[in-house]
This record gives sequence, structure tokens and C-alpha cells, in this order.
Amino acid sequence: MKRFYFLIFLLAVFAAGCAHRSSPVSPLPQLAMGVSNSEQIPPKSSNAPPTSGRGSADDRKNPAAVQKGGEGETVTVTGPSESSNFSPEISVTAGNESADSMENLGNGEEEEAIASIPDPLEPFNRAMFRFNDRLYFWVLKPVAQGYKKLVPEAPRVGVNNFFSNLKFPIRFVSCLLQADFSGATAEFSRFAVNTIWGVGGLLDPASSQQLNIPKNEADLGQTLGVYGLGQGFYIVWPILGPNSARDSIGIVGDYFLYAVSYITPWYDWLAVRTYEEVNDTSLRIGDYEFIKDAAIDPYVALRDGYAQYRQKKVEKGRGKPAPPKPGGVR
Repeated sequence: MKRFYFLIFLLAVFAAGCAHRSSPVSPLPQLAMGVSNSEQIPPKSSNAPPTSGRGSADDRKNPAAVQKGGEGETVTVTGPSESSNFSPEISVTAGNESADSMENLGNGEEEEAIASIPDPLEPFNRAMFRFNDRLYFWVLKPVAQGYKKLVPEAPRVGVNNFFSNLKFPIRFVSCLLQADFSGATAEFSRFAVNTIWGVGGLLDPASSQQLNIPKNEADLGQTLGVYGLGQGFYIVWPILGPNSARDSIGIVGDYFLYAVSYITPWYDWLAVRTYEEVNDTSLRIGDYEFIKDAAIDPYVALRDGYAQYRQKKVEKGRGKPAPPKPGGVR
């Protein structure tokens, strides 16, 4: 009986999933374990950029590339990728940012605001960050690695497409609420094409060169931001990962718009969500690890990255240019 309860606990851990798979750094733990229940991370290319300068032999063998510069120059770190998925890119500026800001002010230029988020719950958030981190490395990643060895990439991509197609109501309703009628039309067209000609969503003909119907990574948290609601405070939920107070409200709405949420009985829903999370993780193993290794303080890197990414989505929904990143980061 104890073993049964332990198994149920592990399944529940996998099934909870990620809040917004729409984030630069998705929850692995969430900005990288799952930016998803609504899609937080931009698509990644399978080819990493070449290493600048005279890299060592190990650097040239490593699929990731690190570009190094002197003071005031931009350092770009790109993680490993799998052909079908995405990889986070982190840009860090070396040098004294405050000095650059003062220089710009001295030249009569206005200092541009940078997206940030209050963190009054930092002790709790750091504890949850450590919990999610260990959960990923001790449970989710080993299971996803075993699954990856057993199942070829093409079927795993098909499963990912299928679940993405099921999240059509989240994107469609969010576009309507944002008065983005062209985006809503595109989402409806994508859903119709992928459902009929994509074998129920397993394939993605809507993204082909012939049709090229864009996908709108909209969610209810972004919609609330478009209406003028601020991000509020930062909070790291166990399993769900990085979030804001505003996006936590959006998660509830997204849940009711996701067809999988209505599967009964509860253990069938649990099995489906578990499989969805393991399959998704198998397609982006290495992303979170690279972000963590590249950052001096991974907690701060994920927090700031999350705030900037979500603010960028809100500004995009408003039809305004996204706020600048620190120190002229590209």
C-alpha cells in the first residue's frame, strides 16, 4: 500500500505540469521546466551559432556556443537544441551598467525602463526553486531520458503537436479578449487545418511554407496584462515553477479552457498529464541545465528572465514595442 501511495505521488508530480509554455526560460523548473500550460519559450534552432574567437577544442566540440567580449560588450550564451524544439538564449552584458546609464543621461538621452518584478517572498521562492530543481534532476529528467531512448524523435514531436493543437481554445479566446481578431482568425485556421489535414493535430501542415499560418502564443495571463493589470509580485509555485500573481490567476482560466482538464476519472487525467509532461521534457533536455550553468545566480536569472519575457508578451499584445533589456542586450 505504501508503494502505491508513493507511485501516486510521483504521477501527481509529473501531471501538474508547467504554467506557461510560452516563457524564454520554460518549468524545468518551469521557465525552463515549463515557461507550459500555455507555451513560454521561443522556438529553437537545431544549429548552435559558431564560437567566436579562438575557442578550445572542447568548445568547438560542444554544441553550445559562448561568445565572450570585454567590458561593455555583450556575452551571448546559446543552449543545445533538438531539431524540433526550442532553446533558450541568454544575453548578459559585461561591464558597469550604471556607468553606461549615467553616460546616456549625460548625453541627454532618457533612461529607458527595464521590466522587473517585486520579490517580497524571496525566502519561500528560493526554497521552491530548490525543490523544483531537485524534482527535475532526480525524477523528471531521468524518466524523460529513458523515454527519449525508447521513442524516436518524430513520434515525440507528433505528440507535442497534438497537445499543442488541443490548447487552441486558450489561444483563440485570449486573442478574442485582446481584440486581436486577425490572431483569432489565424488560430482558428491553424486548428482546422491541423485537425483535418494534420491527422488530428499530430502533424503541423499549417506551419508549412505553402500555408505559413502563424501561431499566437496568447494566454489569459497575458490578456490581463493587456488590460492593464500589472504583474504583481513574483512567486515560484512547487512543480508549476516561476509565476507572477497576475499569471497565477491566468493559470486558473487556462485550466478550464484546456480539453485535457475534463478527462475523468481523475487517474486518467493524471496519466495523460504525466505523459504530456514527460514527452515535452524529452524534447528539451539540456535547456534548463545550460541556463543554470551560465548564470551566476540561477534563481535571479530565471526571475528576471521570466519578468522580461512576460512583459514582452504583454507589450506585443498591446501592439507596442517590447521594453529594452539591460545594458543594450540584444
